[in-house]
Amino acid sequence: MSPARATHAPIVMALTGASGAPYGIRLLEQLVRAKRRVSLIVSSHGLRLLRTETDVEDVKGLRAAVGAKPFDAFVTTYDDADRGAAPASGSSRSAGMVICPCSMGTLASIAAGTSRSLVERAADVTLKERRPLVLVPRETPLNAIHLENMLRVTRAGAVVLPAAPGFYHRPRTVAQLVDFVVARVLDHLGVEHALVPRWKGGGT
Repeated sequence: MSPARATHAPIVMALTGASGAPYGIRLLEQLVRAKRRVSLIVSSHGLRLLRTETDVEDVKGLRAAVGAKPFDAFVTTYDDADRGAAPASGSSRSAGMVICPCSMGTLASIAAGTSRSLVERAADVTLKERRPLVLVPRETPLNAIHLENMLRVTRAGAVVLPAAPGFYHRPRTVAQLVDFVVARVLDHLGVEHALVPRWKGGGT
């Protein structure tokens, strides 16, 4: 897909059950702020995560957190149980997919190609159509199975982008740490932003 056409295609975004709900909320906020269409899938464990880590109780709460007007303008929601929804088909255009946060269970299912849910099927479609797939895991420490699955999806074409913020921008708040990771995700999705200053090099 050409860059011009990709701009008009939606980005598929999923939230699953790995700790890191603030990353997902901030990413969605930035995507709609950039006026990018989003096909949103929140798994049942993703909903539980939102309730546990934030004040967001459901998709309506997520809409309020992001902003009702931009949410309604740019976001289409899909049920994770609906494997016949648009993101499940390669003939449905998209500009790629991001799973933020991405649980190790979801990553393992993508690595195995099981496609048991819409999130998993959409990721499988993204890989087979050679579109960008960004997975944002938040787990520590990592065992050999985690590492092998990360290698497997990377070899299949995905970008594994752990929620591991840097500190060279001298963050003073949790929000700045969140923005660091979200900025890297946006870079890999080709979405312009000004969340954090970029490294310009320099000596000691």
